[in-house]
Amino acid sequence: MSPFSKSLRLSGRRIIAACARQHSSLTTELIENMDKKATWDRFYTENSSKTFKNFEWFFGFNSVRDFIMPLLQSEPRPEALLQILDMGCGTSALGPCIYRHSSLPVRVTCADISPIAVRLMQEHVQAKAIEPSNLSSQLEFVELDCTQLHKHFGSSSVDLIVDKGTTDALLRSKEGKGKAGQVLKQCLKVLRSSGSLLQFSDEDPDARLVWLETVAQEQGVKAADIGVQEVGELRGVCYYCYQVTPRPVV
Repeated sequence: MSPFSKSLRLSGRRIIAACARQHSSLTTELIENMDKKATWDRFYTENSSKTFKNFEWFFGFNSVRDFIMPLLQSEPRPEALLQILDMGCGTSALGPCIYRHSSLPVRVTCADISPIAVRLMQEHVQAKAIEPSNLSSQLEFVELDCTQLHKHFGSSSVDLIVDKGTTDALLRSKEGKGKAGQVLKQCLKVLRSSGSLLQFSDEDPDARLVWLETVAQEQGVKAADIGVQEVGELRGVCYYCYQVTPRPVV
């Protein structure tokens, strides 16, 4: 078995195990169809049958805030807010936490393919208002297929994209690898040259770096620099932050 296949298999089991602890009836469906809208609609429908609680893939905001917040320290453009995308947000508190803690004015868009997840988050925020550090900041939740980011964002319009488990879910589903490549290409299209994509994953760098570099080198894709940092170990699993930064057009 190749290191890439082994990494996908092991990490996929961890994702499924996290879901199975709360949603055992979804285990088989998730293993095969983590790239499907219907799977997540069912997942969040079952999740909403109880008192609302944020569902976090891998870990919460506090585990990765030191990777995210330093990227929001540069002076914003005077005519606009910093544009932040929490891609495949589900019912995570990650996007709202960025909105709450950023001292600079930001517009945080939390996007997910499941309208159920989007509705749950909208209702939760309406019921429990979040006070931003900067009163000019904005927070929104939108239904969006992340293989089609261009339908919501213009080219070179986003400053930061945070991906906590979304690409992992696509790569580990039966038919999702091609969609994962489309998502990366869309991210590079909508990111500013000064922006970054952060992928948080438990996939080993020997596998993920090769995949990122391969997709980024395809014809018609904006050139990018790719790096990795270790986030740390949680419950015996090592996590990484992969940073993809478009190269300035010269």
